Amino acid sequence: MSIFEAVILAIIEGLTEFLPVSSTGHMIVASSLMGIAESPFTKTFTVAIQLGAILSVVVLYWKRFFQTIDFYFKLFVAFLPAMVIGFLLNDYIDQLLERVEVVAIMLIAGGIVFLFIDDLFKKTEDAGETNISYATAVKIGFFQCIAMVPGVSRSAATIIGGLTQKLTKKTAAEFSFFLAVPTMAAATGYKLLKFYQNGGGFSAGDVTALAIGNVVAFIVAMLAIKSFISFLTNHGFKFFGYYRIIVGVVILVLYLSGIKLSV
Repeated sequence: MSIFEAVILAIIEGLTEFLPVSSTGHMIVASSLMGIAESPFTKTFTVAIQLGAILSVVVLYWKRFFQTIDFYFKLFVAFLPAMVIGFLLNDYIDQLLERVEVVAIMLIAGGIVFLFIDDLFKKTEDAGETNISYATAVKIGFFQCIAMVPGVSRSAATIIGGLTQKLTKKTAAEFSFFLAVPTMAAATGYKLLKFYQNGGGFSAGDVTALAIGNVVAFIVAMLAIKSFISFLTNHGFKFFGYYRIIVGVVILVLYLSGIKLSV
């Protein structure tokens, strides 16, 4: 992987990780078009640069991460369903990740849902909750498990989960960002551990690419998060719905045309 390719993938990661558009779908297209999708390092790289994206949340919301112990307990109970289900179904999830058509179909299906989501939760937004209870945190955690199906989008699942619990869009989106920290950190650590257990290692060039990728993902993710909250509050989900449908159709057309795509 060249530095240029590392930067491109990191920009995509930073832009899409916290937006409800599925970072997996975008990584498929980008890495396949660059011809590096089959490389074991590419697959590890796309997971490892999540650390940069995670750090952007901590930096942007650092005051929120130094609150009462209650804040951490709520994050833990929300993270717990994904931790348990992810561990039990890890092999099945890995198999799904190889199914490009599943990613495309879920992008399109989620996009269609997004076209109607604003009207469905309009009353919630007008008089929504800003405080998250333990029961709400657990329910959002189960919604996050839906995102184990590639193409669903972790951000989309958790934000919609928050809206079903009568949270405002802003509160639901922010909790989705917070929940990403333990979830993505655990997923990244687990994937890196498996990489090493399977005999993987990093060359000097790989380490450079990882370092640059994490820095770029960190910067881009900060900009994306700031812009997303404002855009979501003012304009809702419809734009993301159309966008998901377009990306899903593109992936499906490429796949059906026989063009090799890989996750």
